[in-house]
Amino acid sequence: MDLRKLKTLIDLVAESDIAELEVTEGESKVRIVKSGAMGQNQMVMMQPQNMQQHYAPAQGAPAPAAPAAAPVAVAAPEQTGHVIKSPMVGTFYRSSSPGSPAFVEVGANIKEGDTLCIIEAMKLLNEIDADVAGVVTKILVENGQPVEFGQPLFVIG
Repeated sequence: MDLRKLKTLIDLVAESDIAELEVTEGESKVRIVKSGAMGQNQMVMMQPQNMQQHYAPAQGAPAPAAPAAAPVAVAAPEQTGHVIKSPMVGTFYRSSSPGSPAFVEVGANIKEGDTLCIIEAMKLLNEIDADVAGVVTKILVENGQPVEFGQPLFVIG
């Protein structure tokens, strides 16, 4: 799906009473969700099903990947604070480019709306912003690591 079609779809959702729109074109699937509180649109790009299946064995095949998932699930309830989760499937990046400094570090004071990271999905770079103000107490994902929908990324205290 090209950028012009995406822009048109986003504009249509923004101007209508529709809260959510999902479009499938070939192997690509686009889901646009209108956020009610902020009045901004959120675009979620999903990997084609055959790509998700391609990534799943690569993540689950090495023995260290399975134990790494378990401590995140165990550690999240122990953390006090707000957990920022991934709104999409993609690749997690802490900075805008390889040579740039990370958007945030552990201990950084952030405001609501500050950019925390970028998730690349289908060649589109999506900035993930803080939905609360506070201090970054934990970063749960390594730079360049694939992330799943709903996977915890940050803990904000």
